Amino acid sequence: MIKISKYLDADLVTFLDVDTRDEALHTLVEMVHNAHLIKDKEAFYNAIIEREKIVSTGIGMGVAIPHAKLVSYDHFFVAIAVLRRGIDWNALDHAPVRIIFMIGGPDDKQTEYLQILSSLTLMLKDEQRRKKMLTLNSGDAILALFEET
Repeated sequence: MIKISKYLDADLVTFLDVDTRDEALHTLVEMVHNAHLIKDKEAFYNAIIEREKIVSTGIGMGVAIPHAKLVSYDHFFVAIAVLRRGIDWNALDHAPVRIIFMIGGPDDKQTEYLQILSSLTLMLKDEQRRKKMLTLNSGDAILALFEET
């Protein structure tokens, strides 16, 4: 299992008070763009939305993992949003989403991408970790939670 913490950065953690999935996605894409991790925010946002049309990235347990892989990227990143209240994401278990992990990276590193997704999903099955995330209020505190594993 790979360490998720190597893809995280306190500057890529935000706490949102939004009403819709699209507001949350726009805010996360803007944050990632401002961190200079994506070159074309419109292309990245559109890739995220196209992926959502295939099947919701709301995996259940109050978590969504929107993601996009594009040719022009060299490295993976994970941005995190903790939501003040749950929003509808058409999740597999129909539960509102409160935690979002947005993954972006190159489209030619499928194995690494699957390892990131697998490690993240495994860590999020820990209900105590998910509940703890909802109580934290800083990027550094969120990162510390992932460095424990």
